[in-house]
Amino acid sequence: MAGKLDCLIVGGGPGGLTAAIYLARFRRSALVVDEAKSRCAWIPTSHNHAGFMNGINGLDLLDRMRCQAVQYGARLETGSIKSLRRLDEAGFVAVTEAGEELAAETVILATGVIDDQPRLPDLFDAVQRGLIRVCPICDAYEVIDKKVAVIGHGRDAMGEVLFIRGYTADLTMLTLGTPMNLTAEDRNKLSELGIRTVEEQVERVTEEDGRITKVILKSGEELEFDTLYSALGTLARSTLAVQVGADMNDQGRVIVDSHCQTSVSGFYAAGDIVEGLNQISVAMGQAAVAATAVHNLLRRRDGMIPPNGAIPPADPEPKQSADTTLGARDELADQVRR
Repeated sequence: MAGKLDCLIVGGGPGGLTAAIYLARFRRSALVVDEAKSRCAWIPTSHNHAGFMNGINGLDLLDRMRCQAVQYGARLETGSIKSLRRLDEAGFVAVTEAGEELAAETVILATGVIDDQPRLPDLFDAVQRGLIRVCPICDAYEVIDKKVAVIGHGRDAMGEVLFIRGYTADLTMLTLGTPMNLTAEDRNKLSELGIRTVEEQVERVTEEDGRITKVILKSGEELEFDTLYSALGTLARSTLAVQVGADMNDQGRVIVDSHCQTSVSGFYAAGDIVEGLNQISVAMGQAAVAATAVHNLLRRRDGMIPPNGAIPPADPEPKQSADTTLGARDELADQVRR
């Protein structure tokens, strides 16, 4: 077993890489172990990630973040963590799929979730080209007034359809042969909004000129759409959280406090694995919080926290004075105009 890490980061998506950047700049020894399964890699172009006027491809964003992390000294390895246990005295020991043991004072879990994708040919390529989408919060703006089908069933899928209804009126729900499992009231709601429901199996999908031209049903009926949304749900990748006994919600998402620490001391989580909104910006924010909390935890261990035990805020509230009030600012602006 190599020397003890300050932090082991499991997962190399936007959350894990943000944590790596922060910890490297905090001059902490951090290792990212990544299976290369980030949902971000599926994004054709993200248009709501701030700072990129023309959007950015998910793979390109990950490449940029990896380069930035390595630039400051973070270590990145491709691999899988098979098991994780907490030591009685302090810290954790992880075992990789290859059998290597890694010791770390702290762990940040950023393993995310896996989408339950429809069983369609060339799925990754179709998602990369925006023919099949998984996140209406991210990209429903790009389907304004287009012909859209949502693959799914039950109230969760219905909720996604109603969300997309704010962008286009031409909507169909495809269950791929699974019963819709909706109440009469729910079905009436869909009908009132002009949303068709199709509970028949799909035989195949045809594509031409960069768009899905037809969905062919088992009966032979052909339906035409511009894009498909998958609303089949996600599976939290929370096996390691279970192994160390962290609290989770009913969906297997990890519950954290305001410092992104789980119920297990020294064990933090960020990104889609945490209950909340699945967004790149959210994952990055949580990772920044978690990494800073890890740094302060280690500072306390090293005796670098003030004697009273309080951790000074990174951004203390500014002291108000006559020069910082809105009135003073407006008065200064008047003087400039004169």
